[in-house]
Amino acid sequence: MGEQVKVDFGTLKNAVRMGAVLDHYGVKYRPVNATYLRADCPLPTHTSKESKGSFAVNVEKNIWCCKSTSCNETAKKKGGDVLDFVSLMEGSPVLEAAKKLLEWFPQNGNGNNPPPIPEPKPEPFAPKNKVLGFELKGITYHPYLKARGISEELAKQFGVGFFPGKGSMSGRVVIPIRNEDGELVAYAGRAIGNEEPKYKLPAGFYKGLVLFNRHAIKGESVTLVEGFFGTLRVCEAGFPGVGLMGSTFSEAQEKLLRSFKYITLLLDPDAAGLAGTAEILPRLAKNHYVRVAQNTKSPDDMTVPEIKNVLRYVCPLPAPR
Repeated sequence: MGEQVKVDFGTLKNAVRMGAVLDHYGVKYRPVNATYLRADCPLPTHTSKESKGSFAVNVEKNIWCCKSTSCNETAKKKGGDVLDFVSLMEGSPVLEAAKKLLEWFPQNGNGNNPPPIPEPKPEPFAPKNKVLGFELKGITYHPYLKARGISEELAKQFGVGFFPGKGSMSGRVVIPIRNEDGELVAYAGRAIGNEEPKYKLPAGFYKGLVLFNRHAIKGESVTLVEGFFGTLRVCEAGFPGVGLMGSTFSEAQEKLLRSFKYITLLLDPDAAGLAGTAEILPRLAKNHYVRVAQNTKSPDDMTVPEIKNVLRYVCPLPAPR
């Protein structure tokens, strides 16, 4: 008879890291933070089409879970350790799973238990905005928009309006946000009263990857403002406008402006806007003709004639350095 292999389950569960096992199976995953990894569930028990990204690993505790209905119903459990994972993947008892782990990973001198295998370093997390698979229905024009000087025609052009339905955006004026290809990636929800937060953005949406209204702007020139309503006002005045959704300026947003030859900065005249202008101007001036509008009010508080006056008489465009 062959020599019987002794297995120390406790040592094995701590020694072999879940990340190393996922690599063995060729499972692609991404770090959510310092504690968690996330992936599409690779288990054969997973049949839920709606549960992409449902598989999570706690790297500190070296355990996993899948929150999908199919895995919970079939496997009769929400998660487990490396032994449970291999057992499910291989369709074998836990003892056989342990033996496979001993075969797959290096062993120490006593021939029984593997040494701790370091957690593989995952690829750097690259944020991405997913395209929404739905559109909000029942959006209507609201007195709040009229009070802000947004006409019904302009609101309809941008898809902006009051959402009376259910969910996190209920009772707010919603603004559809599209990526540079025109795909809907989020809705921003503006409170119509004094409730907080003033603006709601969905979890998992990265505003630094998008410029509001960028998909609709063609040609050589563009005006850059901070917010949604400022963008609407600039466009209503007849100028191509895009919005930062704040006063910070990411590298991704800078890349979205590469095709423009002429850029006008029309940020708010408060401390945050002035600081944003001072930071953005030298970055854009390297590759574009840039000018700064001399405005004393935020674009969303300006009338159309005021916008036209400010943008018509901005200072000459400095040549790129």
